[in-house]
Amino acid sequence: MENLFEKTNINNMQVKNRFIRAATWDEMADDDGHINNAFIQRYEDLAKGGVGLILTGYAFISKDEKPNPGMSGIYDDSFIEEYKILVDKVHKYETKIAMQIVYGGSQTEHPDASEMIIYGPSAIKNIVSGITPMEATKADIKVIVDKFADAAVRVKKAGFDAVEIHAAHGYLLSQFLTPYYNRRTDEYGGDIHNRARIIYEVIDAIRKRVGRSYPIMIKINFDDFMDNNQGLSKEDSMEVLKRIDKLGIDMIEPSAVNLSSGENKVPFFKGINTVDKQSYFKERSEEH
Repeated sequence: MENLFEKTNINNMQVKNRFIRAATWDEMADDDGHINNAFIQRYEDLAKGGVGLILTGYAFISKDEKPNPGMSGIYDDSFIEEYKILVDKVHKYETKIAMQIVYGGSQTEHPDASEMIIYGPSAIKNIVSGITPMEATKADIKVIVDKFADAAVRVKKAGFDAVEIHAAHGYLLSQFLTPYYNRRTDEYGGDIHNRARIIYEVIDAIRKRVGRSYPIMIKINFDDFMDNNQGLSKEDSMEVLKRIDKLGIDMIEPSAVNLSSGENKVPFFKGINTVDKQSYFKERSEEH
């Protein structure tokens, strides 16, 4: 337990303890993703509580799509100044803060999803949402990679201490890893490193834009828990984790989700209200 209160370093970011507040969906921003005083107060309260590092709820990087209403945005420069206010409030308590950024794809629960431009690795109907995306062309993939990089630059300009790529839970980057959703025959489909190519390109693009010393983190599935070898396997996930470590990712947040069921799509997230429900991926992560 004493180790939890020790300082630690993530790249050039020193964190005052090892308590990290993971990202959650805030449902507090306006329709365009801009934040308000209540949003800022939530994170200031977390910092007051003494946590060492806060990860914000996921922010959408493209104005054309977002997976949930109430999400914060980071798709253009108009967000930078308001996030500076948020960051300054958190930093008053010597707490570090990182922003999680995401491209949702067909894993969306937004009521206006039918009016959005939604891409996927292949035009396969999403089991959970029922939405069939457009298959992304290689030109579309390049645009998405650039959007991630542009968003990361804005995150840094706003004063955040790090950026986290959301590549888990069935969102677009996660879908590229999943054989059920990725049926491509080009260099972005097939074996695991082809399916992970877009993730490698996102990491590389962000690193080139933010520099070597700025911390880049990633949240990524280690298992999709799908039947009949339709999902990302533990073996393939290990290959991706090894590769992104070599690419210089600074922190990996392993996660998982059941991509097979709309009724029980996240079977582990039932609410952490007892000690035995904490660290629900501890044993599975140790296996890796």
